Amino acid sequence: MSTLAEQLQKMEAHNSIFEAAVRQLPLPVCAAFGSAAQPQAVSFANTARVLNTKDSASVARSFPNSVQASGNAVLAASGVNSNSAQGKRVAVLFSGGPASGGHNVVCGIKRVLGNGNTLLGVKPGPKGLLQGNLFEITDADVDSIINTGGFDFLGTDRTKIKSDEQFAQVKATCVKHDLDAIVVIGGDDSNTNAAVLAEFLFKDVKADGSGVQVIGVPKTIDGDLQIEGLLPISFGFDTATKIYSEMVGNILQDTRSSLKYWHFIKLMGRSASHVTIEVALQTKAAVSLISEEVAARRQSLASIVDEIAQVVVARANKGITHGVVLVPEGLIEFVPEMHALIAELNDVVAQNADEFANLHDPAKPMFVQNLLSDENTELLASLPDYIVNMLLAERDSHGNLQVSLIPTEQLLIDMTARRVGEIDAGVAFATQSHFLGYEGRCGAPTLFDAAYTYNLGLTAGSLILDGRTGYMATVTGLTGGSAPQAIPLTGLLNIERRHGHDEFVIEKALVKMDSAAMRYFVARRADWAAADLFSSPGPRQLWGPAAYQQPISVALNSASASLSFKIG
Repeated sequence: MSTLAEQLQKMEAHNSIFEAAVRQLPLPVCAAFGSAAQPQAVSFANTARVLNTKDSASVARSFPNSVQASGNAVLAASGVNSNSAQGKRVAVLFSGGPASGGHNVVCGIKRVLGNGNTLLGVKPGPKGLLQGNLFEITDADVDSIINTGGFDFLGTDRTKIKSDEQFAQVKATCVKHDLDAIVVIGGDDSNTNAAVLAEFLFKDVKADGSGVQVIGVPKTIDGDLQIEGLLPISFGFDTATKIYSEMVGNILQDTRSSLKYWHFIKLMGRSASHVTIEVALQTKAAVSLISEEVAARRQSLASIVDEIAQVVVARANKGITHGVVLVPEGLIEFVPEMHALIAELNDVVAQNADEFANLHDPAKPMFVQNLLSDENTELLASLPDYIVNMLLAERDSHGNLQVSLIPTEQLLIDMTARRVGEIDAGVAFATQSHFLGYEGRCGAPTLFDAAYTYNLGLTAGSLILDGRTGYMATVTGLTGGSAPQAIPLTGLLNIERRHGHDEFVIEKALVKMDSAAMRYFVARRADWAAADLFSSPGPRQLWGPAAYQQPISVALNSASASLSFKIG
């Protein structure tokens, strides 16, 4: 019998009681793959659905090989691939921010490739591909990482491969490691990069003139990589929103207990409010702001604040001096006057990048004010210094404003406090602020995400064995059986302004005002604002009655009869 100290030491290095148990969790798979333990690769055939965007003509000129090969037609599994390739060498990498379930994508790829092919891991992310930092992934590795959270097995980074030098480095890595295929696990920007790589590596990479296949896998906790009827949600969203919902539920329970605070909670989601609406549906907070609705209604910052203040005062008049306000991370970019300011700032900073970079921070506001329109100069001057400083902070690697650094929740608190005082000076308004972001990215995946990602991995591996390139793996029919499919990446590309010039991108999926989830939210929010009708959904469940619950917004938007998902 070992001592307690010895038992505790055995639990170190990812061997907690929970982690040991979750590795044994059985995963359902699409019927097309057979069994989870020994899945069979599937072959694919064109469907009648062809994808096009407003910029398809430009895409066809810039991606001639990919478009000609795919015809932008969606693929569907057409049976077991009895003649799947052998001897393939496949590299897999994570790109962008972490999301729960990524390890299971790797596991799915490894298992469907089988012993006749080799899977290589790339560390870390696209940077590792440029540096040629690859290693062979073993069956023991799969047993160790399956159903665990995070991206720590491979690591990740946000390098965007776009220069001639970088493309040459990728080609050198492919030749050095004799690669036949690359799998890019990432969000919309990463899958855009996968489309570019697929075209670049389409042919003339190897000595015989052949190319290297590239397959994408849809990842982002923001949920802004969705395609109606083809991609219900990106992986990691379910886990993140359940983690956030548990925390928000706990805070809501505290507000009802302490009876004295309004909590303003900013939630991750730079470009879309899918996370916020899902957490709102899970918890029923008093006020939940949806960025896309703010834009659709062309609401000013003042009108948003007035709506919050009116709820605060109305509840106070009923003796309810507490509540929760949910704020999307990217809200400030959707307020029309702020959107115009940020767009002009992005262009000014991009066009004067060298001079701007050499300025000390205190000199930056005056520098840009001299280059802005009169209207935007006036707006910038009216904002608190802590907001201005963040608006002028360094952009990310994709040229985006780092909205997670902007304390929007604090701005709303300050403005709401003033407005509440103007409406009724006698109303108490004590506040707390929170930002829930990194807490949701690397937790152990929910059963939904664990099963979904494993099947995405099986799909990606099958696409490689079927000789396909330039596709993104997907699994459809999640609420009543499921089926592997593939989306042509070139069928998703649009032209968007980045870094002061046009670039091909996959357009982000925003919350639709006429979606079933939004309609339900709008129908119920007045009641949630008027009284404490909140719910505390509790922690993620991997077994038991709540384990098979899919995201509420996905269930509503898919016209599901229940919250349960069914894979296989």
